[in-house]
Amino acid sequence: MASIPERQTSRAAGWSRRIGAFSLVLLLTAVAAYRLGLVETPPFLWVLALVALLAALALLLAGLGLARVWSFGDRGGRDLSIGALLALLVLAPYGVAVYWATIYPPLRDISTDLDDPPVLDTSDRTGDMNELSPPTPGEQSLQADAYPLVSGRSYNLPFETVVDAVETVLDRRDWQLTAPYPDINGQSEATINALAKGFVLGLPADVAIRITDDGEQVIVDMRSASRYGRYDLGDNAARITDFLGELDQEVAGQVGAAPAE
Repeated sequence: MASIPERQTSRAAGWSRRIGAFSLVLLLTAVAAYRLGLVETPPFLWVLALVALLAALALLLAGLGLARVWSFGDRGGRDLSIGALLALLVLAPYGVAVYWATIYPPLRDISTDLDDPPVLDTSDRTGDMNELSPPTPGEQSLQADAYPLVSGRSYNLPFETVVDAVETVLDRRDWQLTAPYPDINGQSEATINALAKGFVLGLPADVAIRITDDGEQVIVDMRSASRYGRYDLGDNAARITDFLGELDQEVAGQVGAAPAE
């Protein structure tokens, strides 16, 4: 009487579950540690790359395990299902980022004044950060087309009133000032520099807010530049429009004056 061969357990399916679980735990741990300030940005970005590779490997092993289960009747259907599910869960944010990279322009330095951007504080920038340079004509055109709402503000108000409103809005935000608020006594221009964090991962961006009294109006311009990453995925433009929109409300609430863009 012929014996029935014993069903084997797919090793690929087992490793898919283990690696998928490890990639998810590593991702959550890295994001939490970075948000708490326990990890610097460059190592954090390397960990994110490693997580993506691990999740892709778990998905590949799940596919190999599925082939063994389908062709040879190996055990491991539950393991490969869990591994594939965990891998897809980990890779989902990366997929969203890739999609955003296709719909947002390849920019990482946004300003309301493209001809004369506010000067950023570079005292604590390092060589591994994005290089700061004036926008090229192509970058200016990309920004104008993609972010038409990124524009400066003009107020028919005293210079001191507008500076106070800018500082009030800044005080509501969890941004780190790189220097104390400037002394504006006898001045017609002031620039406030700060370090902001991204909306999703908390990646750092340098911010400069310039308030200028040209004798007729007080003009507020703003610049936001990502320290890391080739694309900002719309982060800097959103930061500027959100801040200036809140500044409009603050000014209107204080003196009842509407801005001219």
